[in-house]
Amino acid sequence: MWLLTPIGFFSIVCKPNDGSDGMLTVRSRNQADLENLREHWLPELGEILVTRGNDYRYRARAPREAVARAMSRAIEALDYDNFKSRVWRTQGSERAHVYGEVWELLHGLQGKAEHEQTVPVPPQG
Repeated sequence: MWLLTPIGFFSIVCKPNDGSDGMLTVRSRNQADLENLREHWLPELGEILVTRGNDYRYRARAPREAVARAMSRAIEALDYDNFKSRVWRTQGSERAHVYGEVWELLHGLQGKAEHEQTVPVPPQG
């Protein structure tokens, strides 16, 4: 799951070794984002590891329930009417520009026929 938030970008996954102990892996492109996540919404986030050979250089683990609570805290903290403007104020123009490029790419989905936009998602389980 990708999360673009005013405090950072996160990729949350359940790695093969996570499921057995109720953990999730939270990855990011830079360490500051994970530090922001810990400070603002996920104090239970474990040690941040630097993994130079992986797609996401920075990662840490946290209990699944704690990640769910962190997502709830993020929603409870939501008080802005324009996401990109909030990112500009909290993370600066460079990050706002990157998020704007993501917005533009996703905006391209609107121009496609409805059947080209939607990919069926199989049931979980």
